[in-house]
Amino acid sequence: MFDRRLLQHFDWVLLGLTFALGGIGILTLYSAATANVDVAEVKGLVYLKQSYWLAIGTAVMILLVVFNYRWLNRLALPIYWCSIGLLIAVLFMGKEVSGSQRWLVLGPISFQPSELVKITLAIILARYFSNHASEKGFSLKELWKPLIWTLIPFALIVKQPDLGTSLIVLLIAASVTIFVKIGRRSLLCLTVAGIAGSLVAWFFLKGYQKQRILAFLDPQRDPLGAGYHIIQSKIAVGSGLLFGKGFLKGTQNALSFLPEQHTDFIFSVLAEEWGFLGSAVVVILYLLVVMWGLSIAIRSKEPFGTILAVGVTSMIFWQAFINMGMVLALLPVVGVPLPLISYGGSSVLATMVAIGILLNISMRRFLFKE
Repeated sequence: MFDRRLLQHFDWVLLGLTFALGGIGILTLYSAATANVDVAEVKGLVYLKQSYWLAIGTAVMILLVVFNYRWLNRLALPIYWCSIGLLIAVLFMGKEVSGSQRWLVLGPISFQPSELVKITLAIILARYFSNHASEKGFSLKELWKPLIWTLIPFALIVKQPDLGTSLIVLLIAASVTIFVKIGRRSLLCLTVAGIAGSLVAWFFLKGYQKQRILAFLDPQRDPLGAGYHIIQSKIAVGSGLLFGKGFLKGTQNALSFLPEQHTDFIFSVLAEEWGFLGSAVVVILYLLVVMWGLSIAIRSKEPFGTILAVGVTSMIFWQAFINMGMVLALLPVVGVPLPLISYGGSSVLATMVAIGILLNISMRRFLFKE
């Protein structure tokens, strides 16, 4: 049953930050769609579609707030294996777009199960670590289950292929594991294994993925191919200067020089039109969301809520960090959307689920039992 006392502790600050980012996203998508003929013809009114997904995400978020988040602890295993089942279904009957098979189609709706898997991974890791707390730190022997739970979705997502989302899965697992404390020897072994695995993974990357990494190191080696995205993005961001060119006045976007301006490179559109000051506002909003999420984790009254809040907050942080990093040519282009701003229903829904979980934990930190 929903306790009306919870409304007294509703986290309006987190909700306000969420809607602020969502609103900025719709405005930026409006600019990307109306100022650029290519986007308007191919994607239609992306800002309206994004608005619909934000509305659906808000409804899901409210539904999550109603139920006690501790039920997620009890249902962690079924939720996890259902999400894995969806990833397996993608391999057999998923919709292929631009060489990647990532979407499941249900009537008029297509969605990416990999986006929701990031949430389910945070849930099952929170369940395990909260039930096996260790003051000395977890050893390698105690980490084999979390490792398997992480590698299963990682492998299935890499198969699609989706390097960006698979990387986020690893970073969520790493963030949660480091937070709950890991023994020094175990941490050293995992670090060495991670570095070795990264070197070996190079030989298994597809050709275009290797080209993206090489283009990150030297964009001018292929300015009209793999390096084109990075070069045009840097031009767009740099041309915004301090105050930007103004709303709907971005030339890189309007003249179709900026690729993927409504998804992966939406931040370039924003930076060109609103300049350094506008970009700084967005960065500050993300920082506030992350800091607020971590404060919710610290204030939680029980381990599962604390670890779960860290997990979903790390998801938002890493996505924003990697997206902005690749737009600014500080990281390779790996195809990670900017939460609540990039166009994409699955991404918006996953982020709103994460926000709903944080609101739930925040509201119930005052109640030990319900």
